[in-house]
Amino acid sequence: MVAGHLRQKGDIWYLVLSYIDENGVKRTPSKSTKLPVKGNKHKAEEMLLKWRLEVDEELQERILAKKSGKQYGEKIQFTKFLADWLKMMKSSVEPTTYAAYNLTIRKRIIPYFDKHFPKLLLRDVTAKHIQDYYTYELEELGVSANTVIHRHANIRKALQYAFKTDLIDSNPADKVQRPKKVKFETIPYNGEELEELFAAVKGTDLELGVILAAFYGLRRSEVVGLKWDAIDFDRKVITIRHTVTQTIVDGKYVELAKDRTKTKSSHRSLPLVPPFEALLKELRKKQEEYMDLCGNSYCEDYLDYVYVNAIGQRIKPGYLTQAFPEFLEKHGMRRIWFHDLRHSCATLLYANGVALKDIQEWLGHSDIGTTVDIRNPN
Repeated sequence: MVAGHLRQKGDIWYLVLSYIDENGVKRTPSKSTKLPVKGNKHKAEEMLLKWRLEVDEELQERILAKKSGKQYGEKIQFTKFLADWLKMMKSSVEPTTYAAYNLTIRKRIIPYFDKHFPKLLLRDVTAKHIQDYYTYELEELGVSANTVIHRHANIRKALQYAFKTDLIDSNPADKVQRPKKVKFETIPYNGEELEELFAAVKGTDLELGVILAAFYGLRRSEVVGLKWDAIDFDRKVITIRHTVTQTIVDGKYVELAKDRTKTKSSHRSLPLVPPFEALLKELRKKQEEYMDLCGNSYCEDYLDYVYVNAIGQRIKPGYLTQAFPEFLEKHGMRRIWFHDLRHSCATLLYANGVALKDIQEWLGHSDIGTTVDIRNPN
């Protein structure tokens, strides 16, 4: 039985459910109605009831599947199983992870099997079916080997769940020959190119992002997520602990702010060097001036963030991805991606005699193998 209630958060109604899933684990998913509290309680209650019924129906299907074991696997179509598994994963993983699953499974995998094997049952899926799908993607659609490897991971994970819950006797994805991963080599900017870049971006909206990525080696999510309380001007330390990511959820772009980093090792402290300290103080002064100038038009939602534009709006992660290569092309500079600036940081540190272990900690890599791979691409 799925219970639920409304919760007021700020001036918005939120829906909160509570139930025990098919594995005996208590779940309490929640989501925003996007409805203001005032005058919308009845509508919010209707949305809560609808969501409760939907989740309860899915839950009963999963409970029945777990109880009936192979009988369920004998009757359900493969694509229906994938859709059911995807629904289950929505409340079990991070929104960004679910968005990736959803895009791959609903837009790529399910359409292929519905077209080429429309009546294929879960119990009848073979390694040959999966291998044929990978061949189709590679040869007919021309997707990259790395993309196919990602799709293989989705299929294998779903089928592994079916195997562990006794819906199938083995995981056919384990017998598939994956394509060989292609290592994308990039030539990061050298010292001279970075100096030219720093001079070109000075005074633009890209300046802070470029410096944080190229000098401090921050990820895009860490650049956009940098807050003023992460900067200790007295101790001369920057602490990387907050991130902002962008993903697609239910067909809409959503920004996700988290008070945690990508991995445990990504939470790190870096020295606040004098030139960057001066830049930060200049930015803070400009923000105060823009607030006075814009008055009520200044956005006050992101006052705790460092990387905002002239009217106080937080810089979007997608802006860096799109605007950076466009800026390079406009200024006649060698084209690289924004993330390549992080590689430039690693390469220059290594070239200046910094130990790999220290570079690993500076960049926040959980695996030193990643550091080894990017320190010297040539």
